[in-house]
Amino acid sequence: MKRILLVLLALLTISPNASAWGSIGHRVTGEIATNYLTKQANREIRALLGEESLAEATTWADYMRSSPEPFWRYQASPWHYVTVPANQTYRTVEKPEEGDAVTALTRFTQTLRDENASMSDKQLALRFAIHIIGDLHQPFHAGNGIDRGGNDVRVKWFNRSTNMHSLWDSGLIDHEKLSYSEWTDWLVARISRDQLESWSTTDPHVWIAESVAIRDTIYPEISKNLSWGYAFKHRDKVRQRLSQAGVRIATYLNEVFAD
Repeated sequence: MKRILLVLLALLTISPNASAWGSIGHRVTGEIATNYLTKQANREIRALLGEESLAEATTWADYMRSSPEPFWRYQASPWHYVTVPANQTYRTVEKPEEGDAVTALTRFTQTLRDENASMSDKQLALRFAIHIIGDLHQPFHAGNGIDRGGNDVRVKWFNRSTNMHSLWDSGLIDHEKLSYSEWTDWLVARISRDQLESWSTTDPHVWIAESVAIRDTIYPEISKNLSWGYAFKHRDKVRQRLSQAGVRIATYLNEVFAD
């Protein structure tokens, strides 16, 4: 009981309350990924998920956060983010005892490659792994350790109260009034061959460094009543991070399920 209370206290102190990208953003990353999967990866995914698409599977880890099971309430909660203070890198920071997104992704990768792992364990690993990749591309899921991944930075978005984490989860995406399939069609059409090649890395240190670099540039500069100007300024960043996450989900799955 004492251990559970300590974990809860830590989560209240540092963890983001919101879920990276929201449902639409995560589905976009999964749907983008389907465009770049190998035949082998497609077969393995179908064997694990059946008719469940990657777009559907990407939101499962967030949905399960509402489960009363101790695994989801306590153990798995820290696996959606990392903490990297300003002027540091993920390699240099002390890793939390409860784990984080990177340690969880390593664990799930091992499960997916384990011939002796059960079907249910592999299904959990697949759904959570692709979710984590999406999470790490949302800049505030590489938090600075001060403001709970932007949750404590209160702002107004078109005169409605919110916070920076929620704004980047869903506010900027929902502002476009597009479905996840429309987002996907528009973004995939713009991913060049050169971008596909340069983005195809499965190293989470690269993803995190990119998010940290963006994170430190997207806090409100003067006014905290944000609207059209903020959306215009950061639109390309949102599009690029969604696109990169989708490409990297595919790259990751192609590697994991390679013969």
